[in-house]
Amino acid sequence: MANYHELIEGKVYIGGENALLEALQEQEISDVFDLRDTGTKAEGFPDHVTRHHFPIVEDEGGQEDSVQAAIQAVTAAVNDGKTVYFHCAGGRNRTGTVATGVLLELGHAANVEEAEALAKEKRPDINIKQDMRDLLKGLYPSN
Repeated sequence: MANYHELIEGKVYIGGENALLEALQEQEISDVFDLRDTGTKAEGFPDHVTRHHFPIVEDEGGQEDSVQAAIQAVTAAVNDGKTVYFHCAGGRNRTGTVATGVLLELGHAANVEEAEALAKEKRPDINIKQDMRDLLKGLYPSN
């Protein structure tokens, strides 16, 4: 069983850094988004894949711009027809936060709660911390 999950069929894959190379071998991924604050390129990272670094610092305030930038970058890549993988260290908090935002941006969910539930359905490991959930609710206020 894979250590990564398909968030949006054939387009978006998510997981932790430990599943990155596995996902790159098994899927046609064109772009990787590293959400770790100290992101370093993985050994064996293929040359044909574009790596983007969008650091989000855990347990620190003022991350709204970082989270929004990561969500917008992933969404833009998907809208450009790219197949993406994004990850943090464990694939739970930061990855879950960006997954929730991407699902909202792409119209797969109507509000933060629905998007988070859908993301957890796809990747049960997701565990968004309350500060990140509050940040998402600020970016995506319910109608």
